[in-house]
Amino acid sequence: MDHIFGPVNSRRLGRSLGIDLLPEKICNLNCIYCEVGATTKLTCERQEYVPPAEILAEIDTYFSDGDRLAEIDIVTVTASGEPTLHSGFGEILAHLKETTGKPIAVLTNGTTLMDEQVRQELALADVVIPSLDSVRVESFRKLDRPATCLDLGEIIDGLVLFSHEYTGKLWLEILLARGINDSDEDVMALQEVIKRIRVDRIQLNTVARPPLESFARPVSEHRLQEISALLHQWNPGVPVDLLAQGAPTKDIPSTDVKAEDQPDLVDEIIQMLKRRPCTAADINKIFHCGGLEKVEQYLAPLVRSGKIYTRRHGDRLYYLLSAE
Repeated sequence: MDHIFGPVNSRRLGRSLGIDLLPEKICNLNCIYCEVGATTKLTCERQEYVPPAEILAEIDTYFSDGDRLAEIDIVTVTASGEPTLHSGFGEILAHLKETTGKPIAVLTNGTTLMDEQVRQELALADVVIPSLDSVRVESFRKLDRPATCLDLGEIIDGLVLFSHEYTGKLWLEILLARGINDSDEDVMALQEVIKRIRVDRIQLNTVARPPLESFARPVSEHRLQEISALLHQWNPGVPVDLLAQGAPTKDIPSTDVKAEDQPDLVDEIIQMLKRRPCTAADINKIFHCGGLEKVEQYLAPLVRSGKIYTRRHGDRLYYLLSAE
């Protein structure tokens, strides 16, 4: 399937089925830390980048097997780029709510919330997770590399407005990169905006996977803990999660899966690698392959053929999909 992936064992959301709305990296940002790769179409324009009927048909086909509903906790709408740039975004959310009856989460970079239509469509979601990495123009430009059509002040105002209109759960994600947006000045400026937002959780992240640019470096654990403590102190009653520490996910019974018992397994792994780099441990956790040795057996021919390649980031070895 082109637009459905998983379900994956999300550290934030439980057993999550992903819906990818875009055919390529279409975004209004070209973030230096992005694990998906460079933005291929840098734009602020909302368009029907994929016919909604194509995505809706895929959703209907997937859930025609009633047993699949029992396998997931939540449906997560995302994209290789920014999902709200798809003009059929609201129609697709409404169809998912009606078809699955499951909670719907949306991952967004938060840059389109000045648009009233986007805010109305997002109101259908049960959980919205927008990003706000920096509120200082210099840091924002260095880290997120926005399209010229974006204005940081408008982005902030849109997020604040949405947070007070929206009645679901709002989890604000902040990604920090060393030497770019982790200074005291950046953190204090960010807090001045956060106190204007109605937020249920704050989630701190850093460059935990191989980034687009080699100069995108992770913030130290000590600094993350320090910033986490400050945000918790400034926002009492709002949980602050450290995503970069790899919070434990829901326990799921482990079962050995043999390649001959699941012939589409390798294709599913490739679909996952199209969306993010993974370690062998990540793949084993998501697909229950039966251990790291079994994962490596599946992937070794793909590495030899050049379809995927490995890259070390920190102390971990990641598998990435090769450019076609």
